[in-house]
Amino acid sequence: MTRVLLISGSTREGSLHTAALRTAARFAPPEITTTRYEDLRHLPAFVPGELPTGPVAELRSLVDAADAVLFSTPEYAGSLPGSLKNLLDWLVDGGDLGGKPAAWLSVVRPGLDDGARAGLESVLDHAGARLLRPACVRIPLEMASIDSAGIVTDDRLHMALQDMLQALARALADSRPRPQPSWQAHSSVYPIVPDQGPTGRPFIWPGGVS
Repeated sequence: MTRVLLISGSTREGSLHTAALRTAARFAPPEITTTRYEDLRHLPAFVPGELPTGPVAELRSLVDAADAVLFSTPEYAGSLPGSLKNLLDWLVDGGDLGGKPAAWLSVVRPGLDDGARAGLESVLDHAGARLLRPACVRIPLEMASIDSAGIVTDDRLHMALQDMLQALARALADSRPRPQPSWQAHSSVYPIVPDQGPTGRPFIWPGGVS
């Protein structure tokens, strides 16, 4: 089971980006579980050197429990919204994104969020996160596609979400270390073949001590 944390960069409940992630949670494939982060507006301002409070500790716990993080964010003043940058500052300070797989979902036309995406990728790179580009998708949507329950009804998004979440799961599976064959546990330097040689002693590959 792959666990994905969904983070919207908007504090507005009716945001298209938040609706897209809410839809992602609804249409996630069975092998993927999602958690949508909903406390962006309640995070305290990041102060370097200050101990994290309860909301920050909860955020860090969610990130730690996730196999990957999926972001969808609007662009404000040519860059990331301040609330999302604040969240990322807390995570960078705690080292929570180091090695963490991440991806983004864009729901606006090209040119409308380029600064935000560039800013997000820059912060993720600085934090040591691993951007999974096969799982990064742009599907331009309209506000009219959001129904009364806050779910996007556009079938293109539903199909894209299935594809991108499965691509994310595949990328994670490919990057996970392969289990070591049990026979290699006999030696940390040279694999020992279990068959007995003529002397009744295990045979060790040439170069080892027999």
